[in-house]
Amino acid sequence: MDKQPTALVVMAHHRADSLTAALARRTADRLDAAGYRVDFLDLQREGFDPRNRVEDEPDYGNRDKRYSDEVHAHAERLLAADVVAAVFPVWWFGLPALLKGWIDRVWNYGLAYGRREKPMAGKRILWLGLAGLAEDDPDSDLTRALLDGALRRGIAEFCDVTDVHTRALFDSEAKGLEGGERERHYAALFAGADDAVGRLLAG
Repeated sequence: MDKQPTALVVMAHHRADSLTAALARRTADRLDAAGYRVDFLDLQREGFDPRNRVEDEPDYGNRDKRYSDEVHAHAERLLAADVVAAVFPVWWFGLPALLKGWIDRVWNYGLAYGRREKPMAGKRILWLGLAGLAEDDPDSDLTRALLDGALRRGIAEFCDVTDVHTRALFDSEAKGLEGGERERHYAALFAGADDAVGRLLAG
């Protein structure tokens, strides 16, 4: 009997009532419906500390270095996942500190990269960012380029993950919209998230 695949959904927002949180839960529901065992990681609610510390600095002369218990516990969840979906707000064209610190500490040397074996190879990753800019804003292309460059090429592919999907959903703040227009706008954002998950599952 085939082992049930696991999906790690990482939510990086300080508010449980945020649009980011709602889209993260929607992503988890879609993956669950597709047959995945979902591990939902709410970094804020679980008290993850994004600040680095000496014990979690990589030692490039020691691929087997033991990091903090917190880092190893998170690394176990990361490495156990067949699919990783990170849902986050885009701030200043990049990641919030909560998610950046999780990557800095957990995607560490000897854990996510740096050994002869490739522990992250074969995984599939979705980076789903919510940007306040409108899609027709002159800087929307910069948002896409910076996210894709850092997340797909700089992080995922560096860690031997080649099936990577990066998606930005724009105008997440829905400024100036009211009533039904606002509801239709948010429905479109949810549809965009569904489409991103669908493309991830399609490979």
